[in-house]
Amino acid sequence: MFGLIVVGRLVQTEFQQVSDHQVVFPIENAAGINHIMVFMTGQTPFPDGMGGAVYFCLPSAEGESWFFLGQITNNKPSVLFKVANLRTGSGDDKSSPFGVMPASQPNVAKMGISMEPLAQLAQMTPAANTSISKLDTFVEFSTKTLENFFNYASSFALTPSQMQPAHATQTFVPMNTLQNWFQIFQRRLQANPYFWRN
Repeated sequence: MFGLIVVGRLVQTEFQQVSDHQVVFPIENAAGINHIMVFMTGQTPFPDGMGGAVYFCLPSAEGESWFFLGQITNNKPSVLFKVANLRTGSGDDKSSPFGVMPASQPNVAKMGISMEPLAQLAQMTPAANTSISKLDTFVEFSTKTLENFFNYASSFALTPSQMQPAHATQTFVPMNTLQNWFQIFQRRLQANPYFWRN
């Protein structure tokens, strides 16, 4: 029913069934894991009105730290989580949402999926810094596009002494106008990445 991919590794579909509505994946060599994709295989959908709460547990000598990451549902059968910023000892819950489990082995993390009602999933708040922000990618793309345009247009700049009669038929934009536009656009993008929609 479920699988996961630690970015840079092979697909993992073997899990431990800990109850009739919960599974746990052991993830070996946990050090250095940055992103994990969890997905439904398509073999068995969730029952109507149900989805999967996705949890992540870091290995720790101090006890397990479980983090609620988000959810997967029939309408959203795969999701990518950023787990690089999670730290042991700062989890949502020191007790396991998956009942009594064997002690964590060093360098083995756990990914758990618990089938829950969709209404309950909607009330749950994921741990901070675990989602992949599309906004950050958009802002980065916009900034790089602006820089590229600015550099390209600047490469055609002419000083007054370089102007020749052959250029008399062309329209020129003062360089400071382009610089001002670039700075204003950057400020507006930082203040509200969606300002361009208005």
